[in-house]
Amino acid sequence: MQVRNLIVVLRIRRAWILAVMVCMLPMAAYAESSNNPSESLSDDRVGYECAATSQPSPDSATQWLERGLWASHCYGFQARAVAIDAVGVRTLALSHRIQNGIRQQVVQYLDGPSVSIERRSPVGRLAWTEDNSSGQLPSPQRWATHLEEFYLVELEDKTRVAGRDAVKLVFEPRDQWRFSHEWWIDQATGLLLKHVLIDQQGQIIETFQITQLQSPQQYSGIVRLDSPQVALSTPWQVTWLPAGFVNQPVTFTGNDRQQRVYSDGLATVSLFVEPLSSDTTPALQEGMHQLGVSAVAVKHTMTDEEHWQLVAIGELPVATLQRIVRSISFDLPQSQTHHLSSEEEAQ
Repeated sequence: MQVRNLIVVLRIRRAWILAVMVCMLPMAAYAESSNNPSESLSDDRVGYECAATSQPSPDSATQWLERGLWASHCYGFQARAVAIDAVGVRTLALSHRIQNGIRQQVVQYLDGPSVSIERRSPVGRLAWTEDNSSGQLPSPQRWATHLEEFYLVELEDKTRVAGRDAVKLVFEPRDQWRFSHEWWIDQATGLLLKHVLIDQQGQIIETFQITQLQSPQQYSGIVRLDSPQVALSTPWQVTWLPAGFVNQPVTFTGNDRQQRVYSDGLATVSLFVEPLSSDTTPALQEGMHQLGVSAVAVKHTMTDEEHWQLVAIGELPVATLQRIVRSISFDLPQSQTHHLSSEEEAQ
């Protein structure tokens, strides 16, 4: 079945998700000064101020979220990790280095064929951004507030992961359109040590866990980030999304393939809309497909000028992906994208 053509894309996508769980959580980027959080850096110095400051120990879920965001950008380290899902167990080596404000992230698969993926930043397209017209990067407080609108976030008892003291955060969705998440955050650094994705029946979909965290070192300068640029001009629009999902930075992979990424700050869905007349577009079977952790919804549709293939990929409930892909329409203004009200969700 041609849906296998998506496996390579999904493996690369998942590799980066696993890497950024530690190196760059799917959170907001922001600009601040260590002395005055409200003072923005100049345009060529947008990023995180990583200079050592006397920060009190977090005592709430919100404060731990903010600490995790800061740590994910400001610590260099080497790590070993495992990812466990229905497909099997994968062992990974992770590296996060910072030099002259530029971050280098590397993820290597240690099982099976040798695969190594490297990325250098500053980047903006992996960081969560708000859907606003100001172009400003949201603060970590705003990101945490946004999450708490759509998840009940609870701080549980302290525990240990990979021989390190940790705290556990539980994210319970406030609606039926997303999955539950559990995080274990390192008390000493704020780095994410473990992540568990849980479906609506309480079954674990995937576990990602650091097994060895080596020599975490705090960077003392400014880690530079690009301002997010979410600018897409496409003949299609998404007319329904779960509340809280907003347009994210994205890079096009070709002239014909058009992609959009939406996130609620924790979960992400990628959409691909391609003309089936293109020689590079494999015709996938309509319906739902499960490829490891990711679910894939495929739909074909016709316009006056073209036969299109619509694909939604994400770690989300099947009903969510189906409704999103069915909502894709052509020649509609983006302002017509619809989010469910609380009354509609209850129906």
